[in-house]
Amino acid sequence: MAIHKTLRTKPKPNRSPILFFILSLLAIAFLCIFSSSISVNGSLFRSEKIQAETHESRHSVGHEKYLYWGYKIDCPGKHCNSCEGLGHQESSLRCALEEAMFLQRTLVMPSRMCINPIHNKKGILHRSSNVTSEEMWAANSCAIDSLYDLDLMSNTVPVILDNSKMWYRVLSTSMKLGTRGVAHVAGVSRVSLKDNSRYSNLLLINRTASPLSWFMECKDRNNRSAIMLPYSFLPSMAARKLRDAAQKYTSLMPYLNRKLEVAAWFLIGDIIYEEIRVIKVRLGDYDAMHVRRGDKIKIRKDRFGVDRTLHPHLDRDTRPEFILHRIEKWVPPGRTLFIASNERTPEFFSPLSVRYKLAYSSNYSKILDPLVENNYQLFMIERLILMGAKTLIKTFKEDKTDLSLTDDPKKNTKAWQRPVYTSDGEES
Repeated sequence: MAIHKTLRTKPKPNRSPILFFILSLLAIAFLCIFSSSISVNGSLFRSEKIQAETHESRHSVGHEKYLYWGYKIDCPGKHCNSCEGLGHQESSLRCALEEAMFLQRTLVMPSRMCINPIHNKKGILHRSSNVTSEEMWAANSCAIDSLYDLDLMSNTVPVILDNSKMWYRVLSTSMKLGTRGVAHVAGVSRVSLKDNSRYSNLLLINRTASPLSWFMECKDRNNRSAIMLPYSFLPSMAARKLRDAAQKYTSLMPYLNRKLEVAAWFLIGDIIYEEIRVIKVRLGDYDAMHVRRGDKIKIRKDRFGVDRTLHPHLDRDTRPEFILHRIEKWVPPGRTLFIASNERTPEFFSPLSVRYKLAYSSNYSKILDPLVENNYQLFMIERLILMGAKTLIKTFKEDKTDLSLTDDPKKNTKAWQRPVYTSDGEES
């Protein structure tokens, strides 16, 4: 007789439904993060590849004509062995860009820009006599694409760099074509370069035969109708990381008024950067002032031992007590006032704090220092901040509608005059 035994199953542990729910949520969250990461990284790689291919295809040799002005800004020319400040070099670069725009050619830009030691306190510049000229040039210059967004610039004026593969292809093709490929021009107007078939059909026009500084090719700047690119063009073409730094700075400016620590501003900028963009619209309202002193206040003695200067009122007009009186009709009390200046005296503008909340780029050094490699980059960030102000006050009046600290003309006729330091106009 068979005996049937009842099988006893082990009791299953009682699993908490809450624990199961939490584990499920964690698994779903992990999958979402993982899949979004793959999507974002994949799209970034695809985007970079597409941008590179687009940039390369935009400048195919068979469909473009090129304009070359030299491997250094203002070289050849009287400044070839020296180095002017950023503003001077930008005037020359803007001139070359205007001509390329007028001729409907791609400008071959220098891949590096020299840095004047007077305008640079960041980094160590080589001063050894043992280095070669190439090493000296590399040490005292910076990559031009660290200052400007070339893709953004190319939307207005197509540009390539003189260290690019495309430029070597252009050179190779022009040499094969001989006289039909390239012309070395000097003293030829841009109108002739465009209308004369001797030049207009060439692949490459080489401007390096000209002995003048670049900006001298655009010396008729008083003819406003001839100006194709405004002064603000190059400042607005700042490299992406410099534009982002300026955006972050102006977004954080409201927190300056609440006297938060710089470290806290830095963390806020990283954590809620996008949210601060919205806050900026509501609270990021500020005024700004560019005060140019150091390089413009030049004093020399005449043969009688009397002080003379090209800008007789500038030193007086850019001192705090005179600034307060000058800007009171433009900037109401209590406003945040951002100051960009080459004045090196510490706390020079502190007297302005009796009426305004003062802000400087140095307030946000923890944000800017990791990004800024030289003073040219710092000034480009400051210019973007200046451009974003509700009211902008310049040192000199560059346009009829500009607000300025002084009535002295920016461009002087080399007339050395006695400086004026008093409000009644008495000379020193």
